[in-house]
Parts: sequence; C-alpha cells; structure tokens
Amino acid sequence: MSVEKKKATVISIILSFRNEADVLDELIRRLELVFSKEISDYELIFVNDDSTDDSRKILEKHHVRNSRVKVINMTRRFGVTECVFAGLEKASGDAVIYMDCDLQDPPELIPSLLSEWRGGADMVYTVRIQRDGEKPFRMYFTKLAYKIIGTFSEVELPVEAGDFRLLDKKIVLEILKLPEMEPYLRGLTSWVGFRKAKVEYIRAPRAGGKTHFPGIFSASAMDQFSRGVTSFSFFPLFSLFVIGFLTVSLSIFGLFGALILQFIDIFWSPWLYGGLIILALWGSLVCALGVIGVYLARVYSNVRGRPRFVVLDMLGFSKEKQ
Repeated sequence: MSVEKKKATVISIILSFRNEADVLDELIRRLELVFSKEISDYELIFVNDDSTDDSRKILEKHHVRNSRVKVINMTRRFGVTECVFAGLEKASGDAVIYMDCDLQDPPELIPSLLSEWRGGADMVYTVRIQRDGEKPFRMYFTKLAYKIIGTFSEVELPVEAGDFRLLDKKIVLEILKLPEMEPYLRGLTSWVGFRKAKVEYIRAPRAGGKTHFPGIFSASAMDQFSRGVTSFSFFPLFSLFVIGFLTVSLSIFGLFGALILQFIDIFWSPWLYGGLIILALWGSLVCALGVIGVYLARVYSNVRGRPRFVVLDMLGFSKEKQ
C-alpha cells in the first residue's frame, strides 16, 4: 500500500473560499514552495463561493503563469461544505487535501500529512492544539460544540479536528456516493471508516483581511451544529422521550401529593401547581416537536433531489472533468 502511494502522480488541494483577495498571492506562493520539494505533482483547485472582490481575477492571472492553478466558480453562495464537494468531484489526485484559504492552516504541514498517507493511512486529520489570534470566548464554545457533537455521535469524531485533512482517493469515491443533502463533512469522513492518522499543529491568526466565518451564535454556526448532532445521532429524540417520561411521572406524583394533602386538611393550591404541571408538559411537547422538526427537515432536504451546488464556469480542467 505505502509503495503504491509513493508512486502517486497527483495530489489535489481543494480550497473553498469567498472574498480572499488579500491572501491568495501569499497562499499560492507558499503552496508552490511546498510542492517544489515534493515527489508528486499537484493541482490547486480553488472553489469560488461567489466572491465579490478581485479573487477571480487574481486566480486567473496565476492560472496563466501556472496551469496547476484551477478554478471552479459557483453561480451563487452555496457554503463551505458544498464548495468542498464541488472540488472533490473534479479532483483527479490519488490523495485530496482540503483546507481553508486564510493561512490559519499552514501549507507547510502538508508534507506531514503526505508522510502519514504514504505510510499507510487512508485519512489524515489535523488537530489544533492551540489557536492563536482567536478570542477565548469563541474558542470555549467551539470546543464545547465539538464535544457535544462527539458525545452524541455514533461514530468517533475527534475534538479540535477541523477542515484541514487528507483523504485517499478511495475515501473520496465513497463520500461522493453519499447523496444526502446538507452533509456534515467532518462526520462523513469518519463514518466511511478506513485507517486514520493524526497530525497536531498550532493554528495561526489570519494572514490578512477579515474572517468570513460567522459568529459562534449565528444562524450558519447553529446550522453546522445542528448538522453535526442530527447527522450521526438519534440522541435528541431519545432524550426528549426520557424528559417527557420524567415530566409525566412527576406530574402523577404531584397529583398523588395533592390528594394526600387535601385528605389531611393541609392548605393546597391546586391552580398554582396544576398550572406548573401543564406548563411543563407543554414545554416538553414543544421541544419534542422542535427536534422532530429538525429531523423531518433533513429528510425533506434529501427527498427533494436538488443538487448540492450549481457551477457557473471552470478554469483549467479537461473536457472530461467539465
């Protein structure tokens, strides 16, 4: 296995981005420097999530200079995960690495990923042991979200393992077979199995520009959290069943207590306690309907049959890939 991997002809790098004109030149320079010392050829697949700055022009200039720089332009903003899937569909490498464009994930770590891959690992994920330039408040809730998702998930999801990882071609082919909409890519790469390896690193601050990732409590962040929990776990449904069961049990216990107090002539206010019981039951019902609604929404998204993304045009790909 490792001997075959040493003979790999192409390594594909997928970079999903939006409005990263400030860092693209430096990013490409560092990626080219990394691969100038590698035995394998490479391709840099930039998936443009409908940028409104000069990102497209910058990449077109780099493509003229280096044909390994390739571009996929989306018709509108589809999101990071969907853009990564677009890159996976067009990648021709024996191994695929996807990473962010903001240089917080250092390109210089790529040789370590390739070393683990050539040693026999089919997936190499990175773990951030330190995050420079990020607020402690955001870091705390990000780690907490990862832990919650990992606790509830039916598959092992490492904490602090983000969107910087290497996938062998056979894993890419298996993932592309999965038709589900609104996928949780970090979970899918673990769900397919195969041999895994870990590489630790310190995440750097942004090299330039402003972050395009949403706040910790934004709708987009909550959507990713919801995908992570509902994609690989039915725990919320079971937990609500337990909560409902306990609520009904306590209500019955309270009713028996009321009968006993009335029987021994101790003051009892049935309206107050009865109202609290009804409110608790109503709240548990609403929560249960809300969670069931999330799962039904995921089912609805999958049965509609819409594509994950729509490509506007591409640059640098063969006719077979287009």
